[in-house]
Amino acid sequence: MTAKATPPPPTATALPLEEEAEFRRWTPEQVIDLQLLPYRSARVLKEKCYRREVHHHNDGGRITFTAEDLRKENERTAVTPYAKTA
Repeated sequence: MTAKATPPPPTATALPLEEEAEFRRWTPEQVIDLQLLPYRSARVLKEKCYRREVHHHNDGGRITFTAEDLRKENERTAVTPYAKTA
């Protein structure tokens, strides 16, 4: 036992949701479940990552996606609407 009282541990401050999302990483399965990218299966998404066709991170051999990766990929695959002429 110590003779002096120990100070309480510091409380963790919660980050706003926008800042918290910047540090979050999603797996290919989560990206498909949440429909964050327009692919039908995690396997197709993984194969595109292996061929370096999709923006992603390769963390120790595991494919992960950051918010920035998702933004870049959505921007890259964006299609302009077709304007029908009269």
